[in-house]
Amino acid sequence: MLLLLFAFVFFAECVNNVINTTDHHPETLEELTSDTNSLVEGDILLNSQLVRDIRTRRKVTTEPLSVKDNRNAMSTVWPTTHIPYEISPEIESRTSDILAAMEMLSKHTCITFHKRGTEVDYVFFQNGNGCASYIGFIGGKQSVFMPPQCSSGNIAHELLHTLGFQHEHTRSDRDQYIEVVQNNILPGMENNFNKINGETFGIPYDYTSIMHYGRTFFSSNGQATIIPKDSDVHGMGQRQKLMKSDIERVRHLYHCDDLKSNSMTDS
Repeated sequence: MLLLLFAFVFFAECVNNVINTTDHHPETLEELTSDTNSLVEGDILLNSQLVRDIRTRRKVTTEPLSVKDNRNAMSTVWPTTHIPYEISPEIESRTSDILAAMEMLSKHTCITFHKRGTEVDYVFFQNGNGCASYIGFIGGKQSVFMPPQCSSGNIAHELLHTLGFQHEHTRSDRDQYIEVVQNNILPGMENNFNKINGETFGIPYDYTSIMHYGRTFFSSNGQATIIPKDSDVHGMGQRQKLMKSDIERVRHLYHCDDLKSNSMTDS
């Protein structure tokens, strides 16, 4: 009995050391520190109804959930390109970072943000253990979690999730571009590297997309979990700016060019 207890304590300490000593990205912390299984890929939240629906279909309540069950962002786009937001008083000091993230999106697309008035559906920025958000429109008060570690680029990444976009490394054609090193992934986090079918709009795979994982996301040993097959790749996992591919996806999904044409016709 004492031997089993010692083994358990030793295992728990090893896991704790991995999480504490490895340089984890802010977009992985919510899942790594959460006791719920309604998080996938580090920063993607699954709403309670989706969790219930998935479990009902599987008839299993303990099986890890996968974003594969809700890949199609096309059915969850926001009904407007003018999105209301509210900032929790506890993070009002981060307002400039939030506004900078919004500007990254609004500068080159038709998506705009404004302070919430009486709108029922809105984005709510609040504190959290890690950067995290839902995929696409869910209705009502829709949280975006952002602890102090989240930069404006991290927040822009989460806003793209909120608009309906998935991680770049999960594209079904990703094996042409990257190698996923399974042996370096934290135990239990392997599903975060699954391939998922979804709309790409014919836009080429982009290593430098603001939606791409970095090389060591969910690493158990500090070694690469993702290796680009192009040896000249630089900036994979960057969170400084939206790339052309990110902008084009937003413009396609929200029909920005059509809206611009209609606006010009009306004028």
